[in-house]
Amino acid sequence: MPAEPENARRARYDAEESHSLRERVAEARWRRRLAAHRPLDTAYRVGVGAVGGLVVAFGIVTIPLPGPGWLTVIAGLFLLATEFAWAERLLQYTRQRVEGWTQWLGRQSVVVRLGVTLLTAAFVYGVLVLTLRVLGAPHWVPGWVPLWR
Repeated sequence: MPAEPENARRARYDAEESHSLRERVAEARWRRRLAAHRPLDTAYRVGVGAVGGLVVAFGIVTIPLPGPGWLTVIAGLFLLATEFAWAERLLQYTRQRVEGWTQWLGRQSVVVRLGVTLLTAAFVYGVLVLTLRVLGAPHWVPGWVPLWR
């Protein structure tokens, strides 16, 4: 697919109501000055990629643990989406899936929502107990947590 001429891209961009995150960041004055110096721009993009990748990796590792695992993954994707189109597309896909799940769950009866809540709580509790079992329970863990001491 041939590259879109700059004036056509600008006209399309100006006609649209919303702009991508990457385009909004690229228009910032500090980002334009950084982009004018290729070595700095490359170093900045590598830094954003490395930090964003680490945040996503940390989030993926912490998904089964209690806490904000998915939120961390989304935050890392948000960071990556400021510089990379593929991350912006993945973030959009993730947003659509989360909205779809939320809408589906909202249409369900109270019994189904309660069942999903209980299954989620049981899963988190099971992962927590298993993690403490594998890693060893610290002395401050309360006695009601079954850890096969």
